[in-house]
Amino acid sequence: MSVSAIQVKELREKTGAGMMDCKKALEESGGDFEKAIEILRKKGAAVAAKRAERSANEGLVLTKLFNEGKSAAILEINCETDFVARSEDFVNFSNFVMELLVDQKPKDIASLMELSRDGKKVADELNAIIGKIGEKIEVSRFAIENTESGEIVEYVHHGSKLGVLIKVDNVPFDKAAELHPSLKDIAMQVAAMRPLTIYRDEVDKTVIEKEIDIYKEVARKEGKPEQVLEKIATGKLNKFFEENCLNEQAFIKDNTKKVGDLISEFNKKNSAQTKLVLFRRFHISDENK
Repeated sequence: MSVSAIQVKELREKTGAGMMDCKKALEESGGDFEKAIEILRKKGAAVAAKRAERSANEGLVLTKLFNEGKSAAILEINCETDFVARSEDFVNFSNFVMELLVDQKPKDIASLMELSRDGKKVADELNAIIGKIGEKIEVSRFAIENTESGEIVEYVHHGSKLGVLIKVDNVPFDKAAELHPSLKDIAMQVAAMRPLTIYRDEVDKTVIEKEIDIYKEVARKEGKPEQVLEKIATGKLNKFFEENCLNEQAFIKDNTKKVGDLISEFNKKNSAQTKLVLFRRFHISDENK
């Protein structure tokens, strides 16, 4: 069946697919637009498979507070180039996924891909945008956090390549607004200083053992006697904790304070027991996701 240039143009405008792809899809579908779109989507899936081995090291990190600040979501969606990450199609798709994430709260990526709204399924929309743009695109990770007695604060760095959630518990109801600026500062601290954990007792024991072995070996090579190696390693380990545990890091806005001092000062002023309990840091360049 022959198709007209007007039909091809209309399908292209509707799908964003290439002219020849639209022409072939219309011919294959006998001029049926819905079938032609399905054919193009299937082609998009094929494109996705072809690009599965490509690196998707660009993209966006989105955050969203809901449930009156008692819940929050953070989401990372990747593509191959920054140009695509800033495109309207990619941004719209990312926002679509975030809306479904907040509304339906899936347990994992596989469940998220099966969600739909108004007949639009995440997996199908992903294949469609891959077919249209021609890059590898993937929904790589998300997290949803909740608190009953605390607050959650979000921070997204300029360019939306880095996002942070901070959660605290035991915040007096009438003091949440007072604490908010400090939590925003702590979220920015997490973004800038990339802590491993909040508290030193949360650091993986294998990491600690490795650090101690390194400190002792360096001291040995410097000629230090065996009986002082443990003391030297302990001192250096404390420095490691100060650099890598959020609660002990020097506050980036005032290095005479530690991050934990911000919470301690709030607690002392308000006779509270507020505690930092969690942070999420999503950065599109992270190797371990």
